[in-house]
Amino acid sequence: MAVRSAVINVMAAAARKAGRGLIRDFGEVENLQVSQKGPSDFVSTADLKAEKTLRAELEKARPGYGFLMEESAETIGDGRHRWIVDPLDGTLNFLHGIPHFAISVALEREGEIIAGVVYEPLRDEEYWAEKGSGAFVSDRRIRVSGRRDLGQAVIATGMPFRGKEAHPGYMRTLNAVMAETAGVRRFGAAALDLAYVAAGRFDGFWEFGLKPWDMAAGLLLVKEAGGYCSEPDGSGHDMLASGNVLAANDHLHLPLGRLMRQALK
Repeated sequence: MAVRSAVINVMAAAARKAGRGLIRDFGEVENLQVSQKGPSDFVSTADLKAEKTLRAELEKARPGYGFLMEESAETIGDGRHRWIVDPLDGTLNFLHGIPHFAISVALEREGEIIAGVVYEPLRDEEYWAEKGSGAFVSDRRIRVSGRRDLGQAVIATGMPFRGKEAHPGYMRTLNAVMAETAGVRRFGAAALDLAYVAAGRFDGFWEFGLKPWDMAAGLLLVKEAGGYCSEPDGSGHDMLASGNVLAANDHLHLPLGRLMRQALK
């Protein structure tokens, strides 16, 4: 059985508590009051309630830590530790009654992600990882897939929303990947896409323009499951800062990267 640290227990407990609220709200999704934040970007009462629950639970356990959360201003805290939290990854799915969404919680220490939890409430699946300790779903260790042939690979992606400027470049990468792989999937929750790469369900994933809370926990999951993460264009930029990511198993990361670079020229 996997041995969880105290910090993973704190993160998982907070995610589960917030998840219970999301399940209740998902059952009444048509009654939620929704306000529009921007083009195709919504905030619901479910988002705000989940964020409030997560903040309260994490703050109670580690009162000196800072916060970077989707729906509220950043809190600096002790300057060394920071929670990076998405209370509802897949908001658009949630609001349309599509049962595919998650909670993502990562812990950053001095600029490095050291722990992450991605919790899928409706399936009660809890993905978690700590730096140097491997990746798990519940108490079962997970690994990225072993596929070596792009022609047999299923790759996940996230498409630019209406109002964003990345459509032409993204379409070139999509065309390139579609031509070389068994299939491309778009499910609308980046944290879960990365968790599924870590679990070997997807062989890879790429997206542009993400926020740190979309991928902080998921990046650690992929790395601890034996996969690789980088900028799609091969640059050495900080993925949390740029928002661009290509994640894949150790056999397919390089060939996918070549496709991306050629498409983005």
